[in-house]
Amino acid sequence: MWAQEVEEILPKAIRALFTIMPKGKKDEIQEIRIRLHQPLEVRFSQSGLYVSGPRFTTDYRDAYICTREDCMQMLQAISNHSIYAIEEQLRQGYVTVAGGHRVGMTGKVIAETNKIRTIQNVTSFNIRIARQVKGIATHLLPMLYDSIRKRPYHTLIVSPPQCGKTTLLRDVIREMSLGNEHYHIPGHKVAVVDERSEIAGSINGVPQCDLGPRTDVLDACPKVEGMMLLIRSMSPQIIAVDEIGTSADALAIDEVIHAGVQLITTVHAHSIEELLGRPTINDMLQKKIFERYVVLGRTPTVGTIIGVYDKNRLKLTQRGAGVG
Repeated sequence: MWAQEVEEILPKAIRALFTIMPKGKKDEIQEIRIRLHQPLEVRFSQSGLYVSGPRFTTDYRDAYICTREDCMQMLQAISNHSIYAIEEQLRQGYVTVAGGHRVGMTGKVIAETNKIRTIQNVTSFNIRIARQVKGIATHLLPMLYDSIRKRPYHTLIVSPPQCGKTTLLRDVIREMSLGNEHYHIPGHKVAVVDERSEIAGSINGVPQCDLGPRTDVLDACPKVEGMMLLIRSMSPQIIAVDEIGTSADALAIDEVIHAGVQLITTVHAHSIEELLGRPTINDMLQKKIFERYVVLGRTPTVGTIIGVYDKNRLKLTQRGAGVG
C-alpha cells in the first residue's frame, strides 16, 4: 500500500507528480530513486520504470529529471531541517523516517581513520517503502511451534534479496508476541535486535511497526552486542534478528541457544543448498541448530514460500502462498 508519510517527504515538484498519480499505480512501488540530473525512477518487485508526469515509462528521455533543488528539499525533509540531528544516521548511509520507511543516501564521504564520519553533498536517495503485511505468518504457525515442548522452533528464514524475508520475520515476531488461540500458542516475550531499523522501523526508539504487545526492541544496535545485552537484561523467551552470516553472529547465536532462548532469524540465499557453501552457516546447519527453515523465492511470484523444512532439511510443505 502507498504510504502518505512517503509523499510528505518528497520534494515539492516530485510530490506533485505522485499526488496526481492513480493510487493503484502507487500501491505496488517498492523504491523511489532520486538521483541528481538523472531521470526519476521507481522500482517494483521485478522491474523498474521512470516517472513521466502521472504515468510510468520505459524511456528515460521522457522522464522527469531530478534537480539540485529536489536533492536539497529531500535532505531538509528527512532531517527535519537539521542536518546535525541526523549526523549519526548519515554515518550509516540511511535515515529511517515516520512509518518505518528507510531513505538511503550517497554523496561525498568524509572519513577519519578509515571510518565514515559523515556524508556531504548528497546527490542520490533511495526511498525504500516499508510495508507491514499482517497475517502472512499465521498459516505457518503450526509448523514453527513445538506443541509437545510448548515453545517455538529455532527458525531460519532463507530468502533472496527483496523477496519479503523481513516482512515475514516481522509478522512471525508479531504472531509469537501476541499468541494465537486457534493454534493454542501462548504469547511470548520477544526481544528484537534491529541493527538497521528495518524490522520495527523505530523513530527515536519507538517502533513504527506493530511487533506485538510483548516485544522489546533494541534499535540500531549491532546484532552480537544486542543479543548478549538482551539475554542479560530482558529475560526473553525469543530473540529475533535479521541477516546473520558472520562468525561473530554464530558465537552469539550459540550463547542465545545455551541460555534457553529460542531464535528466529534470516539469511540471504536462494536455497538451503546454497548455504552449504558458506562455512559459518554450514557449520550451524551441520550442528542442526535450526529446527525449521522457511525458504522464499521468486517463482511464480516474488515472495512465494517454496517450502518449510525440518532440522534434517526434509520438506514439511509444498510450494504455497507468498508474503507479498
